[in-house]
Amino acid sequence: MATPFNILSNAPPAPAASTGTRRPDWLRVRFFGGSNYQELKRIMRTLDLHSVCESARCPNMGECWDHRTATFMILGNICTRACGFCSVPSGKPIGPPDENEPERVAEAVEQMGLRYAVVTSVNRDDQPDGGAAIFARTIDEIRRRVPDCRVEVLIPDFRGDWEALGTVMAARPNVLNHNMETVPRLYRRVRKGAVYGRSLELLRRAREMAPDVPTKTGMMLGLGEQREEVLGAMEEIAAQGTHILTLGQYLQPTPEHLPIERYVHPDEFTEFKRLGEQMGFKHVEAGPLVRSSYHAFEQEESARS
Repeated sequence: MATPFNILSNAPPAPAASTGTRRPDWLRVRFFGGSNYQELKRIMRTLDLHSVCESARCPNMGECWDHRTATFMILGNICTRACGFCSVPSGKPIGPPDENEPERVAEAVEQMGLRYAVVTSVNRDDQPDGGAAIFARTIDEIRRRVPDCRVEVLIPDFRGDWEALGTVMAARPNVLNHNMETVPRLYRRVRKGAVYGRSLELLRRAREMAPDVPTKTGMMLGLGEQREEVLGAMEEIAAQGTHILTLGQYLQPTPEHLPIERYVHPDEFTEFKRLGEQMGFKHVEAGPLVRSSYHAFEQEESARS
């Protein structure tokens, strides 16, 4: 699912955890709360939809919503995994996925007048296909109601069920995103229930299933990874033929979540961007406030150029 981060920076700063310092100035963002923001919030509530923008406490939510862009979170609001970085509630979902959710998402896209929609989900390991069929139907419904809207999906790993991945790819998303999240050494601590090699394989298989569909992934920095580990992971991701890479700063959602080991300076992100482009990525979005879906429309255009 989409990488979750801390709440908007007009709220009191979160504890700095093991960094021993307050949040640096470059992580402060201006809160947007204009009429577009209020309208999108009303549409979400009216149609009983979830957005990862809210559930994951994204710091860019105000800006994106004010520009009438949002990331929809399908398959409910309860995740069957409990990753150490994620603020989305975890537990046992009540009942099966809502079969009418794809139609409501498409209606919201139409009401919002979106030309680019991002759809992600919680993990639904309780479902035989991990929710892949609902992803496919959501893509189809958006295209039916808003034919010109481009659709990016940010999918879970489906526990390595490649038939489920094929179901999503057959629906022809404009971008297939699956976040690696962190470097191999930190997987057990950061991304419980996931396997680094399995996520790499997902990116490779998606590329093979639909060579003309750009693939995308992202990682969080500041969880204790070393520079060489980041570069090693980037090289392995690039080797799968992945088109787009996003790199952003991890922010601790609550004191109960994994601590921030350090704040990564903007200059380091600039360097990772330069090196990523040399590795062959068609687009690298790197910066402290970069998130999976931030400027997604521009990323997709770059990947196809």
